[in-house]
Amino acid sequence: MSKRFDLEGKVALVTGASSGLGVHFARTLASAGASVAIAARRAVRLATLQADLEKGGAKAIAVSLDVQSGEAVRAAFDAAEAALGKLDIVVNNAGISIVKPALVMPEEDWDAVVDTNLRGAWLVAQTAGQRWVGAKRPGSIVNIASILGLRTIGQVAPYNASKAGLIHLTRALAMEWARHDIRVNAICPGYIETEMNSDFWKTDGGKRLIDRIPQRRIGKPEHLDGALLLLASEAGSFMTGSVITVDGGHTVNSL
Repeated sequence: MSKRFDLEGKVALVTGASSGLGVHFARTLASAGASVAIAARRAVRLATLQADLEKGGAKAIAVSLDVQSGEAVRAAFDAAEAALGKLDIVVNNAGISIVKPALVMPEEDWDAVVDTNLRGAWLVAQTAGQRWVGAKRPGSIVNIASILGLRTIGQVAPYNASKAGLIHLTRALAMEWARHDIRVNAICPGYIETEMNSDFWKTDGGKRLIDRIPQRRIGKPEHLDGALLLLASEAGSFMTGSVITVDGGHTVNSL
């Protein structure tokens, strides 16, 4: 059974791989045997991760990528495939959030969030789909959405909207591309501790949020490993259009 989760011989691309969950996803895929193209705008941090992956025995390449540019997306795919071979897996992880009340949210802030989280994910998915269909190859896209695409909180209207849109985009692409043996699924993480937010969870506000989670604990990046490997591997071959929530029960809490 464990071999069905094995990614030996597969090639994966992870966007937003310079920090947080993107770094962890790249490590997880590499540990399962995949060669990994790590893509983001911050080249220095990518170089460090590439070195770490290669030190662990994985094949890896760092690729500069701004997901808001279709030209940059296509160039990143070209670079990844030239170095590692044809892609089998794409993890659409690039995302940002800007915290401001909706009444005073500037247009440019809305655009920055939605263009990264939704339009960027669309451009990456479309590029992958076009190449797989053209080559008559199967593929798996894993979109990293959020529980805020299922329920909302204040001060992050464009983030809420973009993640809800990404969930619906996942289902739309899954329906259209199933005939081509291209699977499109999504993971909705709940509150996950990363390098960017670890201090917040020690504050009174952070502790109050944790108290709203039925399991009464904050998630760790490794809690997403099972969902990621399921959707990326042969083990999830009969899954497409699925949205997996990993949140300690947060979305079923009525508080």
